[in-house]
Amino acid sequence: METAIIIPKEATKWEIRQKVWDYLEEKDLAKFPRPVHHRIPNFKGAPGACGMIKGFEFFTESREVKVDPDKPLEGARLAALQAGKTLLVPTPRLRTGLFNKIIPPPGATKEDLRVCSMSQGVKEFSVPVGLDASVHVDLVVVGSVAVSEKGYRIGKGEGYSDMEYAMMVSMGAVNESTVVVTVVHDCQVVDIPEGLMESHDLTVDYIFTPSRIIRTECKIPKPKGIMWSKLDAEMLGKIPILKKLRDLEQKGGKDVTLKMSQTAIVKTEQRHKPKPSPDPKHDLRHDLPTPRRDHTPAFIGSGKEAERSPAPVNTLYVGGLPAGLRVSELKGFLKDRDAVPVRLTWQGAEHRAFLQYSDERASDQALDALQGLCINGQTLHIERAKGQNSFRKPGATKRQSKS
Repeated sequence: METAIIIPKEATKWEIRQKVWDYLEEKDLAKFPRPVHHRIPNFKGAPGACGMIKGFEFFTESREVKVDPDKPLEGARLAALQAGKTLLVPTPRLRTGLFNKIIPPPGATKEDLRVCSMSQGVKEFSVPVGLDASVHVDLVVVGSVAVSEKGYRIGKGEGYSDMEYAMMVSMGAVNESTVVVTVVHDCQVVDIPEGLMESHDLTVDYIFTPSRIIRTECKIPKPKGIMWSKLDAEMLGKIPILKKLRDLEQKGGKDVTLKMSQTAIVKTEQRHKPKPSPDPKHDLRHDLPTPRRDHTPAFIGSGKEAERSPAPVNTLYVGGLPAGLRVSELKGFLKDRDAVPVRLTWQGAEHRAFLQYSDERASDQALDALQGLCINGQTLHIERAKGQNSFRKPGATKRQSKS
């Protein structure tokens, strides 16, 4: 079947996501929540596509089903509940654990089950599942932004589905016989270059769309567990359950060495950078003050017209931006987390940016909302821009600068 969206051979994952998101919006194939950019897109026909899963043996014989919390997968969660399956839903961004088990109220009606399949029900009718729980997942249903007939999958770029599957492998909850399916619109089935797939990327066995069912027979193996060398200490600090899992694997004798974070790399480079030899002819009277080496932006805004100034109050530093990320894509993630700044300084070549907010409360809320933000499998380093407390608005008193 001819694909609706043509993907260039040299396209990146980000470019593929953007093409799919744009197409869904332009052709009015998307449903609430909109716009679909930076989301697993909800699409017209999603409930029907989810419903087709019920006719397959891998569903009827399954007892425990893990379904992602995305809006277009409500139909899959409802089907699992109606069939009396144990439904597991990942916790948002893995902040409080790995799974929540949905427990409908006693004597649940059809309407009760429908509510339990929605985000409201996931919050109200669930209990957490710990690492020590005996879990055996028979079927995994994941959301996708794009997927190929060969089973290559691209998510929204935060890497949580890949991480969740790897964690399930590590805790023995899934194995090679566990079926992985995704539910998408027909236009989301595109040609994805195999070269874009990495060892930590989750592939799928079946694709369900409003008009067809595709068995991928994917040849690329699924993740064998957590790849600790791709994670850093910052991510462990933001995902407590990941730290617990690492401790367990370390006790089991596995190599759990982490990669260095972007911040640690910079500090190491600065520490080992050779100092210039003193010039005997140098006149010390002309020495200039040592420039600040902190997270203070040189300017706010972008372009040649940007006025150079010290970091204003309520500015956040964002480090560790993945290579190839565009400023428009970062803005999309900020919007998705309700953390849009009044001004943004983009320093993509240095893999960093600075976000200026209107007041202290707004910056505090943004700092909390952005913790754990992972883009393209890379957790960002987010903190207040250093040195900003020493800068005050003209005419402001010390008390006023803190308000």
